[in-house]
Amino acid sequence: MSIKRLPADSVVLVVEDDALVRFCAAEILEGAGFSVVEACGADEAWDVLHDRSDIAVLFTDIDMPGSMDGVTLVERVHVVWPDIRLILTSGRHRLADCEVPDHGLFLAKPYSSSQVVEAIGQAG
Repeated sequence: MSIKRLPADSVVLVVEDDALVRFCAAEILEGAGFSVVEACGADEAWDVLHDRSDIAVLFTDIDMPGSMDGVTLVERVHVVWPDIRLILTSGRHRLADCEVPDHGLFLAKPYSSSQVVEAIGQAG
């Protein structure tokens, strides 16, 4: 399968409350040539999305502390920024891709580097 490339000025927003998992996901994506911005929760991600116009893909965990979880975040993003591609991930929940708004994707944890890169490529 060929990996689609995001436009050069676009960014992947990685949202994960576990710092090590967030770091690893960001490293995987940066190593594959993607630009990455990190957020430690949905509330911080919401602020980032309001401050930036270059986010192309939202890669978010489902379970996070704060006022919203990853599912609520992607639902809100889909309404406000319908061009942002959506990927949900979790080690506790299992969703079908059809349960993610706007033809988004679900990636189960633990995931491999190639699965993360492929998911971002499919979303782009």
